[in-house]
Amino acid sequence: MIAKDLEDYKGFFPANPTPVFEGEGVREDALRAILEYDIENGAGGFWLAGTTGEGPILTERQRRETAEISSDVCKGRVKTIMHVGGITTDLSIAGAKAAKDSGCDSICLLPPFLYAIDEQGVLDFYKEVSDACDNLPFFVYNLPQITGIEFVPGNISGPGQVSMDKVVDQVPNVAGLKHSAANQAMIPVFKNMGLACFSGNGFLPLPSLTLGAVGTVDAPLSIIPSVYNELYNAWISGDIETANEKQNEVTRKVSVLKSYNSAADASKILLTEILDVDCGRSILPNRRLTDIEIKELLSRAKEAELI
Repeated sequence: MIAKDLEDYKGFFPANPTPVFEGEGVREDALRAILEYDIENGAGGFWLAGTTGEGPILTERQRRETAEISSDVCKGRVKTIMHVGGITTDLSIAGAKAAKDSGCDSICLLPPFLYAIDEQGVLDFYKEVSDACDNLPFFVYNLPQITGIEFVPGNISGPGQVSMDKVVDQVPNVAGLKHSAANQAMIPVFKNMGLACFSGNGFLPLPSLTLGAVGTVDAPLSIIPSVYNELYNAWISGDIETANEKQNEVTRKVSVLKSYNSAADASKILLTEILDVDCGRSILPNRRLTDIEIKELLSRAKEAELI
């Protein structure tokens, strides 16, 4: 069943990094600074503890603190979509309960990605986790290039696929999805199902809006929120010329961040510079940039006016 009251799930939702102390809790001052910076620059909400947020490798304490701090900052201002997925169903349920208890508005969830699982197994997993948080609005995380599972429209699915129609039928309070699969042509199909479909491609916010996406979720949105905000507002107001100009600016700036094979580490390094607050580094074994790469990243970021 599709959730109601989805009007506020639109615009740009940064997939922000999660600043943590190694082996300890969340860097609260840094997380609050990131959230405030993005809200002040027009963010409509946040995709918390996702891939860039390193959710699957956060400790239970770090996930709980992320939910609590983020909810405290965002409540009544912008929406929070908390990723709660873990390696096991029990860990995912614990994350969902923590999100609910902390006051997060909704949850999102990767499908099981370590062991092979069939379509019904994914559906059962989603239903159990959704049930555990009193049916908060639930967003599917469609990231087949990492999980090996792709969510597709229709009732017929092939190997490595899960029917979104079956998700809607079997999982309570489905709100929509973050569509990070390569085939962006699926966006209008998901829209026509009544789902709030966010594009997961930070390179192409304008094309995804023209296809019917409600907005974009990705790491670069946390770094240059004002650019995405100006693009979205121009699109909504019908100012296509400005929207195209901002799309060109996005392409130029995002290419810097996407040049490095560690969105979490690169994002934390850049936000440390932007906010003058230590955001830490990526969580091992997630890749960390070398000293040479950091120097190059900061130099290119200055040239592109990212920092």
